[in-house]
Amino acid sequence: MDPIPPWEDDDTPEAESVERDPDTDDMFGAPAASKPASEPEPDLAPLPEPAPAVIKEAPSAAYQVLARKYRPTTFEDLIGQEAMVRTLTHAFETGRIAHAFMLTGVRGVGKTTTARLLARALNNQAPGIDKPSLALTPNGQHDAAIMAGQHMDVMEMDAASHTGVGDIREILDSVRYAPVEARYKVYVLDEVHMLSNQAFNALLKTLEEPPPHAKFIFATTEIRKVPVTILSRCQRFDLRRVEPEILIDHLGRVAQKEGMAIERDALALISRAAEGSVRDGLSLLDQALVQGGEGEAVKAEVVRDMLGLADRTRTIALFETVMGGRTPEALEMFRDLYGYGADPVQIMGDLLEHCHAASVAKMLGPEATRLPGDQARVLAALGAGISAGTLARVWQMLLRALEETRRAPNPADAVEMALIRLAYAADLPGPEEALKALKSGEGMGGGPAPRGGGGSSGGGGAQATMAQPRVAAEPALPDPQTFEAMVALIDDKREIALKLDVERYVRPVAFRPGALTFEPAQGTPPDLARKLASRLKDWTGRTWLVAANGQGGGETLIEQERRAREQTRAEVEADPFIRSVLEAFPGAKLGEIRDMAPAVSLPAIPDDPDEDGEADTDT
Repeated sequence: MDPIPPWEDDDTPEAESVERDPDTDDMFGAPAASKPASEPEPDLAPLPEPAPAVIKEAPSAAYQVLARKYRPTTFEDLIGQEAMVRTLTHAFETGRIAHAFMLTGVRGVGKTTTARLLARALNNQAPGIDKPSLALTPNGQHDAAIMAGQHMDVMEMDAASHTGVGDIREILDSVRYAPVEARYKVYVLDEVHMLSNQAFNALLKTLEEPPPHAKFIFATTEIRKVPVTILSRCQRFDLRRVEPEILIDHLGRVAQKEGMAIERDALALISRAAEGSVRDGLSLLDQALVQGGEGEAVKAEVVRDMLGLADRTRTIALFETVMGGRTPEALEMFRDLYGYGADPVQIMGDLLEHCHAASVAKMLGPEATRLPGDQARVLAALGAGISAGTLARVWQMLLRALEETRRAPNPADAVEMALIRLAYAADLPGPEEALKALKSGEGMGGGPAPRGGGGSSGGGGAQATMAQPRVAAEPALPDPQTFEAMVALIDDKREIALKLDVERYVRPVAFRPGALTFEPAQGTPPDLARKLASRLKDWTGRTWLVAANGQGGGETLIEQERRAREQTRAEVEADPFIRSVLEAFPGAKLGEIRDMAPAVSLPAIPDDPDEDGEADTDT
């Protein structure tokens, strides 16, 4: 017979008492067995102190990117959207709150963030606030859940992934019911332009006559794709691109809060690359801050290399070289930039910006370019020496070249071909000049050969000539080496009106052969710089850069002449003889002072023979 298992042995109660801990309760709730009073308490040795537990450091929290860390939490934190905030503030204060809002703008300007802030403002409930208000506080009752996207009365839906009418039907079914906790049920639809036509049509009726407890907030980057029937039922707000200066200051404050230093020129490069998007700017700043060493500021050169940009001053020099028709030099400059890692597409985009800046500076002045002072002056001088028609043609050529560069198998080759075309076209006459020359019977060549290379035909190919004999062009004159020599050249060419304007209004700042920068005096004709550059180009055969935007210029020639006359008068009045004459004749005044012509010695007159007493002889 098999031995009886210990758990079925009823005759050994001692085993149970041995295996069971007397200090613990029964597993079914029975109290612990009491010990006999006569049984002495055993002497227990003191337990050793437990060794200190090794506490492992918790892993650091996941890094939060700057674009999320510094997301605005109040309407005051929104930068560059003052017009929208002002309109919403007045609407909430007066109680004229729309039932549907349409937020539109480019990426990264704060559409989704504004939608969440609006949802918080509609359901704003905090100590002392019990109505819709834009005065958001950190301790609002619903704020944390709304900003985290977890509030049951605020429904966020990405229309890019919920495009069908079935998704909209869920909204229509739930909009009939009152909110559970908050004041309003808010429906936020991001990228609303992605909805299908059926979904838009299903939303129309509810959007036109929604329940009083429902609000709709739409956000989109493609406002043109939203049906007009939807737009007419919404209050539209266009979120603007953030201005470069505002974005630079904002990025600087963020870098300071992060305890990092970065040069302002580097921030300007990031702001330029962000194109008005705050999120793009913060993402690029996040990438740039890791480039700096400990205790060192992030340099602009590092950011330029990170972005693959070319130095703006070098691209401006490239544009100036191209417009001057110096093809070999322009090609060498581009290859140097390309060798340093500059993106060909970016270089072509920079040339487009420079063409635009030169055109704007020509019409509105260098301040309108929003560029640093030295760069603005160079482009303004370049624009002053080039006609508006030529700049417009260059803009069109650059637009086409940019598209070619993007599609070309080798973008660098496409840029070089574009530079060759531009350098040749820089000296081509415009349509008006060509028509005038054709009417006058002059031959129209393809423009002078690009300086420094090309064949005798000028590198072009097509030349329009008239059957009449071509009028020989005047030989080019040497460049005047001084400002006074330039005025003398104008005088030699009998340009009396131009000479008077130059003498009266031009205050020279800097002069070198081929370039003049001056501070215009009050009353300067607006086309003086263009007219002077055009005449000098006709006379010398080279492009002159005449910029009427300098500061701190000298005196005009007329002011110099007036000062010289006053100095001469003062010297004459201080002469002792003149002073004695004026004192001798009270009331006498010193009139006009003239330089006397030197005395001319006359030849000796022969004597008259009659005066000698000689008688006339009759014949």
